[in-house]
Amino acid sequence: MTAKPRITKSLTGWFFLLPAVLVFSTFSWYPIIRGFIISFQSIDLINKPEFVGIENFTMLFEDQDMPTAWKNTLYYSFLGVIFGYLVPLLIALFINEVRRGKSFFRLVFYTPTVVPPMAAMLLWKWIYDPRSGLANLVVGLFGGEPLLWLNSPDTAMLSIVFMSTWAYSGGTMLLYLAALQGVPASLYEAAEIDGAKLPRRLWHVTLPEIRGVMIILLVLQIIGTMQVFVEPFVMTKGGPANATLTVIMLVYRYGFEYRNFGIAGALGVLMFIVLVLFSLMYLRLSRRIAK
Repeated sequence: MTAKPRITKSLTGWFFLLPAVLVFSTFSWYPIIRGFIISFQSIDLINKPEFVGIENFTMLFEDQDMPTAWKNTLYYSFLGVIFGYLVPLLIALFINEVRRGKSFFRLVFYTPTVVPPMAAMLLWKWIYDPRSGLANLVVGLFGGEPLLWLNSPDTAMLSIVFMSTWAYSGGTMLLYLAALQGVPASLYEAAEIDGAKLPRRLWHVTLPEIRGVMIILLVLQIIGTMQVFVEPFVMTKGGPANATLTVIMLVYRYGFEYRNFGIAGALGVLMFIVLVLFSLMYLRLSRRIAK
């Protein structure tokens, strides 16, 4: 192939790739770059933007809500890993092992995923209603005392995590099921010949074979839970007593309630840096484990 046809072929490829690059740059990279610029400016939509250096970051660290927001976000992420990450894995392992009714169980566990998120949150707000909700009705059937659920600082965040796990586990479950289909049947047959029971087959065959998918989904789970906003915003507005105030909710407050977009941008930059550092650290660690 001569140089000219090769160049023409390369330009043709870039021509078809250009729309995707433009869309990605406009809606992904530009907001990130703009956010970094805003974090060093004073912006209130009235006066002209003014460069203030690191003043926004200084004011941010003086805010008493800052430690609370980070603590709540990390707590939600921790609970999200325990429930939102492990529950879909356990469901997928269960469905993969059952002999009959695979389609039925897939349908049952995936159905909550097709419910619109807003409808799911409003449904669970009714379930958690301390006076007439289904949750306290079930607790009463077992002789327990009614709980405040979303109205108590002790149970509000855990209640939101339960709702999120119910609503979003179905999609993650399907990804695990797809990964499980790729495990060679010969490995299971060899394990059975060696006398390995189900727990040993899962531990020594299944989990090692889908480890790559598990690592990717764990990183995505943590990144997603660290950016939680809609669930606490709709269900608790960050309360009670800031018990469900998250970092992204604090960004929203600074930007749309306090009209201080500079500090909102600074907090967004901090969140971006934390997630990038975590992703790089975890991916590097996962490569070492894989070796």
